[in-house]
Amino acid sequence: PQPAQAASRRLVAEAASGRAAAEDVLVGDVWLCGGQSNMEFPLDACREQADVAAADHPGIRHFGVELRFAAAPRAALRGGWRTCTPDHARGFSAVGYHFAQRVHAATGVPIGLLRACCGGTNIELWLAQETLLGDPALAPYAARMRVSLDRHQRELAAALPAIADWTRRSEAALAAGGELPAAPEWPEHPFGERRHDPRCTQLHNGMIAPLRPFAVRGALWYQGENNVGSAADGEQYVAKMLALARDWQAWFGGDDFPFLYVQLAAWRAPTDDPGRDDDWAQLRDAQRRAHGRAGLRMASAIDLGDADDIHPRNKADVGARLAAWALRDVYEKDLMPCGPLFRDAVVEGARIRLRFDHVGGGLVVGRKDGRAPMARVDAPLRRFAVAGADRVWRWAQAAIDGETVVVGHPDVPAPVAVRYAWAANPDGANLYNVEGFPASPFRTDAW
Repeated sequence: PQPAQAASRRLVAEAASGRAAAEDVLVGDVWLCGGQSNMEFPLDACREQADVAAADHPGIRHFGVELRFAAAPRAALRGGWRTCTPDHARGFSAVGYHFAQRVHAATGVPIGLLRACCGGTNIELWLAQETLLGDPALAPYAARMRVSLDRHQRELAAALPAIADWTRRSEAALAAGGELPAAPEWPEHPFGERRHDPRCTQLHNGMIAPLRPFAVRGALWYQGENNVGSAADGEQYVAKMLALARDWQAWFGGDDFPFLYVQLAAWRAPTDDPGRDDDWAQLRDAQRRAHGRAGLRMASAIDLGDADDIHPRNKADVGARLAAWALRDVYEKDLMPCGPLFRDAVVEGARIRLRFDHVGGGLVVGRKDGRAPMARVDAPLRRFAVAGADRVWRWAQAAIDGETVVVGHPDVPAPVAVRYAWAANPDGANLYNVEGFPASPFRTDAW
């Protein structure tokens, strides 16, 4: 280990077999950027040309890990380091770039980004096979995984004679200058291509396993859209997040390895039904419940979404919110790292009082428009729903009371549960702290 140093250096490696050198090397912190398409989303696609033009930071470097599905863990990978210039930064992970720019500006520490992500992928693709099969919390999924593996082996054994025959005939046709015979049907890989089967481990094998010897300071994770499903899927997602974080901690940094992740942004058309259960809300709640465990720290993007696009372009605020956690927990800056997070609820007659962590300078009603800072507004709180034992939800009358929020409804004389921003797109959700961070969606029930 060496102290951070922004001056360009030459790294020389010598051995009995020879000598090699690398030019323009910095000493700093490397962050692993993982997940699916919203982490892969390039800076140029944000359509903020001023950001691209200003992306001239020699102290920021980016390595794009080449996409690689692999049936077994690989020892090597392909990719390349790029220095942050306007031309190169166009292809950087936008979330990663804005994170690095904030951290580098605040600390002076050179920041390297390892982008290892792939759009449309479940979290299972990024877990090690030994983790999926060996973690007791993942037993239901491991059972499906073993069934898929066994079937694939049987199908492959049955198909091998036809494949071998096709190979022989193809070689003969090529030698004679003739046409290739029609190819036989190859068995689908056990985790990669069957739409309704488990998709497991392959991207870990091809894109994460080769990184294990590398010195990584922390992880940035933006994923979850592909794991949206039932309440059971949400419960499993908590276990899978914890398993992934523990694996990366074991490989890269021990118990103090920070795993910073994004809670999904709003998407789809808004709904005015207070009682509608929602698959995206279930996944977000799983993300909320993972926060604080195994080094996991969540940055909510609930107010940064786009109803018509699952890839919202405001990645600047996403990167800044991840950077806030890094600056506080890793670089020891005194700042508020996130918005209000639900702590507990107390029934007070016909009302329920909600208490929060990370209140900061206080709770406020706010509005976020694009990349502009949150603006405080004189308006009622919205998107709080309340229900009694009958489980009939109604939009609540909600008000800030000091560091708490009090909710109720005239038609719910004995309330027992509250939900906030419980929708794929909770348009109008407006609880913030003074520092400008949104409150995470949550629920108090387990219905």
